[in-house]
Amino acid sequence: MGAYILRRLLLIIPTLIGIMLVNFTLTQFVPGGPIEQIAAQIQGEGDVFRNISGGGAEAGQAAPTGYEGARGLPPEFIAQLEREFGFDKPPVERFFSMLWNYLQFDFGTSWFRSVSVVDLVLEKMPVSITLGLWSTVIAYLISIPLGIRKAMRDGSRFDTWTSGVIIMAYAIPAFLFAVLLMVLFAGGSYWQIFPLRGLTSDNFADLSVWGKVKDYAWHAFLPVMAATISSFATLTLLTKNSFLDEINKQYVMTARAKGLTERKVLYGHVFRNAMLIVIAGFPAMFLGVFFGSSILIETIFSLDGLGRLGFEAAVQRDYPVIFGTLYVFGLMSLVVGILSDLMYVFVDPRIDFEKRAG
Repeated sequence: MGAYILRRLLLIIPTLIGIMLVNFTLTQFVPGGPIEQIAAQIQGEGDVFRNISGGGAEAGQAAPTGYEGARGLPPEFIAQLEREFGFDKPPVERFFSMLWNYLQFDFGTSWFRSVSVVDLVLEKMPVSITLGLWSTVIAYLISIPLGIRKAMRDGSRFDTWTSGVIIMAYAIPAFLFAVLLMVLFAGGSYWQIFPLRGLTSDNFADLSVWGKVKDYAWHAFLPVMAATISSFATLTLLTKNSFLDEINKQYVMTARAKGLTERKVLYGHVFRNAMLIVIAGFPAMFLGVFFGSSILIETIFSLDGLGRLGFEAAVQRDYPVIFGTLYVFGLMSLVVGILSDLMYVFVDPRIDFEKRAG
């Protein structure tokens, strides 16, 4: 197992380099880079892309002085901007310099916020963790018991109508469910039970410990529910199918023939094998909720998290934030893949990735 983990860890390096190389290359062909953004703002233009429609420079490369966004600006000023952003260097040199800094977890400073990328990520991280962690925990707390009950009563009326509800939940996009929750419970057209935006109240610092807990839960309820709906449906059906697959196996029939109670058969024999794929998928599911719907959910509920940070950075062409967060998220995804494999071994020690790899 140690050799397998070592190989997976070593694969992280070329995989990360490949991810960064593909995205860095793509940015070289995307119009509307930071220099064009600044030129348009200085000239009072509202639409950067209209400014560069007539032969604009490639993003991340030195911009010719004749491109539309630079008209009316001195060439010396454009050259100074290129030096400040590092665009006076060849793309290959900039790419390897960026990789070397990222290997040291030096992500630089945001071009448009004048704040280090690390500080920005740490500032926005609690919001995204709130959505990802609580949504995953709630989905597991609801889906596992419901999935087990559906498996035990497969084909019954209970199984039929709960399946209908689950399919409807899966079909509803998270952002649409979020809007529905706001309309119903946040003062849209019906009841004003929950706040419309933010994760805390203005007087949060003055509240007692219990008051802070209640205020936090009060604000987080609607966005967490909106982020939970799709993962809840998937996990419930996964749990049910896993249990159905195990219940029909020979060892379950043997346990029943020995006179064991149905409860002991279910939780003493079936549970461990059926829950293997469900428990082992926890890290990946958390990461999926963490990244998947965070942009829309955070935007709808006015939450200042990593999703909005990434979206705003992409619009502004804030490359240090874009590539810094991409590097961190890519690294987290690869590490979570390894953790998922370790979870498989923890739940069922009979699994040996070393033999399978061989």
